[in-house]
Amino acid sequence: MEINASYTSLVAVGDSFTEGMSDLLPDGSYRGWADVLASRLAARTPGFRYANLAVRGKLIGQIVDEQVDVAAAMRADVVTLVGGLNDTLRPKCDMGMVRGRLEEAVERLAPSCEKLVLMRSPGRNGPVMERFRPRMEELFALVDELAARHDAVVVDLYGAPALGDPRLWDVDRLHLTAEGHRRVAEAVWQALGLPPESDWRAPLPASAPARWAARRVADARFARQHLLPWIGRRLTGRSSGDGRAGAQYDAELGRAFWVTPEEDGWAAPVATWRQVESGERGARDASGS
Repeated sequence: MEINASYTSLVAVGDSFTEGMSDLLPDGSYRGWADVLASRLAARTPGFRYANLAVRGKLIGQIVDEQVDVAAAMRADVVTLVGGLNDTLRPKCDMGMVRGRLEEAVERLAPSCEKLVLMRSPGRNGPVMERFRPRMEELFALVDELAARHDAVVVDLYGAPALGDPRLWDVDRLHLTAEGHRRVAEAVWQALGLPPESDWRAPLPASAPARWAARRVADARFARQHLLPWIGRRLTGRSSGDGRAGAQYDAELGRAFWVTPEEDGWAAPVATWRQVESGERGARDASGS
């Protein structure tokens, strides 16, 4: 792998993990590891462009049908693809279908970019993880196989014990905290051949276990605010992503768009992005350069 590589554009494809939940900003929007990574890449390359197409709640079939061709058409230097985990968490999951659709996604995306990044997603330690572990590991085995076949990069978050620490997960127990997302961004950064800035695998400092009463209160809050609504959506066939589009996708126009840092001469992290106008030229555009 090239060390200190330079990348001019990034497209992120996937579900809530890539959208950025639960790295919540003061304005109510989500940031997440993909935004953090884009900000850091932009500080290295003037004119850097970024698009996050990920939408919470999406299954692998929806990701393929709604995001993959859009991402491939953008001809980015780097494309990240994380999907299929929502399928494995469903009570009924057709793993053959999941395998087929994920393979389809990789086959479409790999030729469209210079570097395709796949992931073995992290999982919060606990009973839910243990219940669905066999499906997850089947999915991750396919990720490894597809990466080897298509010369993609695999970021092994699942193999990092620190990312299973419940303290890196939000109260919904499904999404990482801001610190968790920061660590994922650092993991992808290093996988792209860029110089490490921190040890994303480092365990959190030891702490005293929560008292029994505090755990029961947390369990009750989790069930009321997150588990019961999740079950309700499953029973009614709804998704948290219904009616939503990716941050850089205009649903009314039916097309994606790039964003770039608001001003030249900034330093990381990028605080403000602006939409790239259609007449502006970017890396790996229609000319193929």
